[in-house]
Amino acid sequence: MVDVNITGFLNGVAAALPVFLAQKSGHVIATSSVAGLKAYPNGAVYGGTKWFVRDFMEVLRMEPALEKTNIRAATLYPAAINTELLTTISQKETLESLQGIYKTYGIPPERVADVVAFAIDLPEDTTVNEFTVGPADQPW
Repeated sequence: MVDVNITGFLNGVAAALPVFLAQKSGHVIATSSVAGLKAYPNGAVYGGTKWFVRDFMEVLRMEPALEKTNIRAATLYPAAINTELLTTISQKETLESLQGIYKTYGIPPERVADVVAFAIDLPEDTTVNEFTVGPADQPW
């Protein structure tokens, strides 16, 4: 989890940021999780990696603004989105719990794509830096 959710994330930002800094514009959009906003039992490591993304992206939003650039930073906090997530969970109890949640509340990933399109389509001098995306009827 740490390798993918933190190291992989940092590698992606490190690849894009030099170009964005040189052109004084760009848009970093990262995926955290509702677990990056709220703690959940048995989710300390996963949640910790997602809280890292949250904090990093907030600093990434502030620092370019201090330098008067148009580098934007947006973080997505998805809830129950029907992706391949459930196929990657090996702990039986966790999988069974999440299968029920996703069966009841899961929404298509296209909903997240719509939010990304909205963020990208904003004028270059405007940013919305956080998006919590999930089913309207899920009380997460």
